[in-house]
Amino acid sequence: MATPEEMAQTMINNLPEKTGKSITEWRALLATSGLQKHGEIIKLLKGEHGVTHGFANLIAQLYLKPDLLENKVAENPDEDLLAGKEAIAEVYKKAKALFENANGEVEFAYKKTYISLRTPKKQFGLLQPSTKTRVDIGLNLKGVEPEGIVAAAGSWNSMVTHRIKLSSVEDVDASLATWVQKAYDANS
Repeated sequence: MATPEEMAQTMINNLPEKTGKSITEWRALLATSGLQKHGEIIKLLKGEHGVTHGFANLIAQLYLKPDLLENKVAENPDEDLLAGKEAIAEVYKKAKALFENANGEVEFAYKKTYISLRTPKKQFGLLQPSTKTRVDIGLNLKGVEPEGIVAAAGSWNSMVTHRIKLSSVEDVDASLATWVQKAYDANS
C-alpha cells in the first residue's frame, strides 16, 4: 500500500492530465487571484476551473505551503539516510537485510533519520544509521531480558525496548537475525 507521501506525489504527477495544468501553472494562477484562505481557493478551483475536490485540496495546500513540495518522495531513501555516513553503508545494508529476510511481512516506513519497521499490526523495530561509525537497531521486546550485544534501549528511543549498536559487518550475524525474528513474532 502506498504511503500518504507517495499518493500525494502521484496526484502531483497527474495534475496536468487531470486538471489541464501543472502545479507550477496552478500556483501562478492562484498568485494573481489574491486569495489566501484554503476554502476560498478550493471554491475558486472547483467553481471556475472545474477541478475535483481532491485535486483542489492538494493544489490549495501546495499553494499555501510551498515547502510541502520539498518533501516529495525520495528516489533512494537509503542514500538519503546514509548521506555523510557512507563509511557504515555495508553495516547498514547487512542490518537492513535482517529485516528484509525476516519470516513475515515487514513494512519499511522511512522517516527522516531512520526506518520504522512494522508488522501488519504495529512497529516492532527500527534501523538507524546513527553516526559515521555506528548503525543502531531498536527492537520492541517487552518483558524480554537483554543479553550479549542486545542492551536495554533506556532513554535512546521510547518506541523500542532494546538497542543493538553495530560498528562492523561482523556484528550482524545469525544470532542477531534470531533477535529480529523474535521481535517480529512478539508484535504480530
